Amino acid sequence: MKTSWRSASLVASAAAVLALTTACGQEGGTSSAGSQNVGATAAAGGYGTAGTGIIGNGASPSSSAQAGGQENLGAQSASAGKLAVSANAELGEVVTDSAGLTLYRFDNDTAEPPKSNCDGDCATAWPAVPADDATAGAGIDKSLLGEVTRADGTKQLTIGGWPAYRYAKDTKAGDIAGQGVGGKWYALAADGKKAKLTNLPGLSTRKDATLGEIVVDKNGMTVYRFMKDEAWPEPVSNCTGACLEKWPAVAPVATNDTEDVQKKGLMSFTRSDGVKQQTVNCSPIYTFAGDKAPGDTNGQGVGGTWYAVAPDGKPVGAPAE
Repeated sequence: MKTSWRSASLVASAAAVLALTTACGQEGGTSSAGSQNVGATAAAGGYGTAGTGIIGNGASPSSSAQAGGQENLGAQSASAGKLAVSANAELGEVVTDSAGLTLYRFDNDTAEPPKSNCDGDCATAWPAVPADDATAGAGIDKSLLGEVTRADGTKQLTIGGWPAYRYAKDTKAGDIAGQGVGGKWYALAADGKKAKLTNLPGLSTRKDATLGEIVVDKNGMTVYRFMKDEAWPEPVSNCTGACLEKWPAVAPVATNDTEDVQKKGLMSFTRSDGVKQQTVNCSPIYTFAGDKAPGDTNGQGVGGTWYAVAPDGKPVGAPAE
C-alpha cells in the first residue's frame, strides 16, 4: 500500500509540474499589442567602446574609445565627395558619402558653435569626415554644409552645424554598426538631426557593440529584466510603485508583432496592480527612464539587478547564479 501511495503521489506531482511548465512556457501566449511606456531623462556616458566593459549606470566605460578598432581606416580617411541621402531599412533616410558609408554625429559635440570633442583614440574609432571636397548631392541642402577646425588644425565637415564622422567598423556601403554606440553616436539625417528608427516590430533585436544581441521595443529602446522578479511557475513582477517610474513595464505585444525573439514563454500576465505586462521566456520586461534614445543601455547592471534581455530571455551579463 505504501509503495502504491508513493507512486501515485509522484505521478500527481509530476503532472502538476508539467502543467505549470506548460502554462508559462507555452508558445505564444500574448493576445493584444500595446504601446510601451518609455521614459527619457538621463544621458549615456562614455564615447561608446565596443570592447569589454559595460557602458551606462553602474559601470565605467573604458577611458579610450577603441570601439572602431583599426578596420578599413584607409577608406575611412578618404574624402567625402558627393554626399547623398540613402534609404536604410532600420533608420529611414541617412546621409552617406560618395562611397555609400554612413555619416554619424556625436552627442558630446556642439553645433552652435560647431565643435568636435572626439580626438585621440576616439578619432581612431570615429574618423572625422574631411570638409575639403564635400559637396551636396541628391537630397542634401548645400546651405547646411559647413566646416569646423579640429584641435589638430584639420577641417572637418559639418551638417546642420554637427561635425560629421564615419565609423571604423562600417566596412561597406549601407553598414550602420555605429548607430547608438555608447548611447552617444547616431547616424546623421539630412538636416543634421539624428536619424530615427522606423517601422520596428513590437519586440525585436539589435546588435549592441558591447552587449551583443539584445531585445528592443517598437521604439528601439533597450528592454531589461529585473533579477528580483519571478518567471516560474508564473510571472511575478517585484517592481512596483516608485520602481515603475524608473523602469516602465512593457505592455503586451502580439506574438506576430515580434521578430527574432524566442516565441516560447513569450506571453503577457496581469501584475498585482492589475496592469498587463509583457514577458520574454516568462520573465517580465521593462524599459529604463534613463535611456533617452534608441541604442542607450544606461540601465545595464544598475544595482546589480537590472540587465538587458537576450533573444532567449536570459539576462545579458548577469552574474551566474
